[in-house]
Amino acid sequence: MPAPFLSVIIPAHNEERRLPATLEQVFKYLRAQSYSAEVLVVENGSADNTYEVACSYQAHYPNLQVIQEKERGKGLAVRRGMLQASGEYRFMCDADLSMPVDEIARFLPPQLEDFDVAIGSREAPGSIRYNEPEYRHIGGRAVNIMIRLLALPGLDDTQCGFKCFRAPIAEELFAMQTLTGWSFDIELLYIARRRAHRIVELPIPWYFNPDSKLHVFQDALVMALDIFKIHLNALRGKYGPGA
Repeated sequence: MPAPFLSVIIPAHNEERRLPATLEQVFKYLRAQSYSAEVLVVENGSADNTYEVACSYQAHYPNLQVIQEKERGKGLAVRRGMLQASGEYRFMCDADLSMPVDEIARFLPPQLEDFDVAIGSREAPGSIRYNEPEYRHIGGRAVNIMIRLLALPGLDDTQCGFKCFRAPIAEELFAMQTLTGWSFDIELLYIARRRAHRIVELPIPWYFNPDSKLHVFQDALVMALDIFKIHLNALRGKYGPGA
């Protein structure tokens, strides 16, 4: 079988309630496209029936893979999905679908050409944030300032959950990933920039979800420590030579 054009990877931790609607929207969108696609749901460490719910959809959607990781960690789930996927382009998609699914087209040829990594941005010019409390926006901007100062200058939003990778780049970057929690995006983009891959930031419409599992201020400290680990990894040569 030829490789599909697109793989959609959905990390899912305690998502039994939101996952059904997300899968229906994603597959409705993909059925309308001219290209072939697969969807990989990676359940990791859930305390609910996320895995069973995801498996129940395999009878309806033959191009759905359900993967189970016993340990928690969004970065762990995304890495497993990216390395198991077979698509020419590999798209990371949050289970809450806070970005409308039809925006996926903007991350792919022919709408987007000549890129290695395309990241959705809630802050790039042209982006729109809906229903987000002011305190969350301020906290998110403070975290981004820290990330820009310490690791990734020039990127307005490294933590948005919608990113697309060309297959060879995905296999290269995720094979070197060491962080398995929220900071994995920072590490991947740091490695990509170190290896001179082209990162494109795309403005998106984004809808705040009050059930978000991110705790901005608590997770900021963890990210700061993880950024230190990233620099230490680079000094130890874990990411190979820089460009």
